[in-house]
Amino acid sequence: MEFRRLGRSGLSVSEISYGNWLTHGSQIEEDQAKACVNAALDAGITTFDTADVYANTKAETVLGRALHGQRRESLEIFTKVFWPTGPGGPNDRGLSRKHIIESCNASLTRLQTDYVDLYQAHRFDRNTPLEETFLAFSDLVRQGKVLYIGVSEWNAEQITRGAALARELNVPFVSNQPQYSALWRVIEDQVIPASKREGLSQIVWSPIAQGVLTGKYKPGRQAPEGSRATDPAGQRMISRFMDDDVLTAVQGLQPIADEVGLSMAQLAIAWVLQNDNVASAIIGASRPEQVGENVKAAGVKLDAEVMAKIDAALAGVVQTDPTLTQTP
Repeated sequence: MEFRRLGRSGLSVSEISYGNWLTHGSQIEEDQAKACVNAALDAGITTFDTADVYANTKAETVLGRALHGQRRESLEIFTKVFWPTGPGGPNDRGLSRKHIIESCNASLTRLQTDYVDLYQAHRFDRNTPLEETFLAFSDLVRQGKVLYIGVSEWNAEQITRGAALARELNVPFVSNQPQYSALWRVIEDQVIPASKREGLSQIVWSPIAQGVLTGKYKPGRQAPEGSRATDPAGQRMISRFMDDDVLTAVQGLQPIADEVGLSMAQLAIAWVLQNDNVASAIIGASRPEQVGENVKAAGVKLDAEVMAKIDAALAGVVQTDPTLTQTP
């Protein structure tokens, strides 16, 4: 495993991190989830990403139990706040002081830890003053419950505003967590330049485009049973890639992967790690062997010729529109 610094901070994270968005507490049983976490630890992954909203808090609980007994100082545990949890009352969502403080305390209990290494605003909240949000984050940092602050799917202007407040409050604001893959490059034009300017790294999710970049979805054919495309929770995100033109283009990556001795999934993960603003790529898994295969992308260097071949294969199906950065 290789490691990278997160933003301008002194915190190192594993190039491949383990996430449990659609798996723990929903798709797979807890024993299988624990086996996947153990496989991640065995492979050298030290960075684990979750959120309170995943499986309506169950994912945090499962991850907390799976990591119980591990040396806490050897792990980087990340979680997020914004989306509604529990009964969904008027204060059960967003980035108000009330929701942030209460959500953080609940996440710590579920994760069985006294602190999280990175606490992330899961989306931008247009209904709460940004000053209120960052003051709440600042207080959590000073209480020792949170070591660093990050965001997820914020656009360039939002990141810039947040960074200004973080400097004013002396809050270690270090990262953004966007969707990023060879097919989905909407952060490249604006978000990455703003992040570099403000000292943030990207911790990217869906580097294999919800599984599409593995090549398992074939144009003109039904999605394999049990795959992300047949899962109700995953269908919404993967649908944008389930176009025959996209699936046909993706098949053109197979000879490139063969040429460099990688699987298509490994090639996709290695591709995002070629970006020097990416600190870590989040992988998920429903089977332990998937973890072992995907971590082989760590440390892979793709030369300019290979990168150009990937661009050529995907020409015409890559999404680059910066306005598609997700906000509610």
